[in-house]
Amino acid sequence: MGPEFMNKIQSVRGMNDILPGESPVWQYLERVISDVVHSYGYREIRFPILEQTQLFKRSIGEVTDIVEKEMYSFLDRNGDDLSLRPEGTACCVRAAEQHGLLYNQQQRLWYRGPMFRHERPQKGRYRQFHQVGVESFGMVGPDIDAEIILISMALWRSLGLIDSVRLEINNIGTADDRRAYGQALTAYLKEHEAQLDEDSRRRLLSNPLRVLDSKVPETQALLEYAPSLSAFVSPDTAIHYDQLKALLTANNVCFTENQRLVRGLDYYNNLVFEWITDALGSQGTVCAGGRYDALVAQLGGRGTPAVGLAFGMERLVLLLQETGKIPDSVSQVLDVYVMYSEDSEQDTAIILAEGLRRQVPGLRVQCHSGGGKFSNQLKRAFASCASVAVIVDAEGLRWRKLSADAVAEPVESQILVERLRALML
Repeated sequence: MGPEFMNKIQSVRGMNDILPGESPVWQYLERVISDVVHSYGYREIRFPILEQTQLFKRSIGEVTDIVEKEMYSFLDRNGDDLSLRPEGTACCVRAAEQHGLLYNQQQRLWYRGPMFRHERPQKGRYRQFHQVGVESFGMVGPDIDAEIILISMALWRSLGLIDSVRLEINNIGTADDRRAYGQALTAYLKEHEAQLDEDSRRRLLSNPLRVLDSKVPETQALLEYAPSLSAFVSPDTAIHYDQLKALLTANNVCFTENQRLVRGLDYYNNLVFEWITDALGSQGTVCAGGRYDALVAQLGGRGTPAVGLAFGMERLVLLLQETGKIPDSVSQVLDVYVMYSEDSEQDTAIILAEGLRRQVPGLRVQCHSGGGKFSNQLKRAFASCASVAVIVDAEGLRWRKLSADAVAEPVESQILVERLRALML
C-alpha cells in the first residue's frame, strides 16, 4: 500500500461537518422556524438535491454570478446536464408545477435543506450551506407580500433577534420597467466606464442593474448621481408598493427604502427586500426575498403570482452566537443520568432507564455503560450536564441533583417518576 493511502481523508473545502456539540443550536433553530411557519399555515415541501441545469439557467439567469461561476454542474452517465441546487425557489416552482399544485390554486409552502455554490468559503458563507425558504403562490395583492415579511419578523421575535436586524425594501418594477431603466443606467455608466471596477464593467454589458450591488466605494460614489429606478417603475407597481408600505406600517414593521436594492436573481419583480444585521461584519444580509410573478410561466407553467423569502441557517446560527441569544437550555441534551453502585446492579439500571423513557415521554435518559468505579460514574454524570442522577444500588434507588453538592436521597419508584414528570414541565 503506497503512502498516499495512509493520509487521512478530509472533508471537501467549504463543506463542513456539524458536530454533536454544535447540533443542539441547529435543532433549536429548526424547531423555532418550523413553529413559526406552521403558525402561518405553511406546509413543508421537499425536493431533490440534483436538478436539470437548465432549470437554474432559465430561472436565475445565465449572466448571473451563480450560473456563470458558482454552480456545481456535470454530465452524468447518460449525458444529462445536472446541477446541485444553488437555491430553492426554482426547485420549489418546478416541483409544485410538475405535480399540479399551482394551476388555479393558492399554495403556501416552505422547505429546508442543503444548497451548493462554488464560491470562496468565509465565515458564515460556505460551498454547502443550508437554506430555508418560504414561498406563496396564486395571490396577487400586497397583503401576501406583507405576510411573507411578517413571517420573517415573527422569526426574529421568536429568536430574540428583533433588535439585531433591520429591513430594507424596494420596488424594482416590471421587466419592461427594468429594461428601460437599464438602458438609462448603461448610458450614464458608459460615460464613466474608466472609473468602474472590473466586475462592474463586465456587468455593464450583461446585466447593468447588478452594478447597483457593487461594494466598491468608487463605484458607489458614481451611483450617487445615476438615474433612479423609482423614476421608471410603472404606476400599477407603485400603487402595489404603496399599499404594502401601508400594511407594514399598520403592523408596526419598521423599514427603510433602498433604491439600489435589486437582488442578484433575475426572476424578481416589484417588491424586493433584505433583512440586514451589523453584527456579522461584511456578511450583513441574513434574509432576503421578493415577488416573482413571471417565474412559473418562465419555467413552462401558466402565469402565477408568487412571493417568497429565503435565509441561510449558517448565517443565523452565527448571528445567534454573536448576539448571545442562544438559550442556556439549548446546551442541555440530557435530563437524567442513570448509574449503579455495583456491577451487579447494571441490568437493573438498564431496565429502570427503559421504564423511565416509557413512563415519562420526552424524558432524555442516558444509562451508564462500560462499568467502572462509582466515583468515575459520578464524574461522567456531571460531565453529561444532566439535571439529575438516579443511582441504583442494593438498597433501592437514590436521587441526586447534579447542579449542587447535595447528598443523594432514597426515593420510591413512583415518587421518582413524579419528580421526573415535574422536571419536564
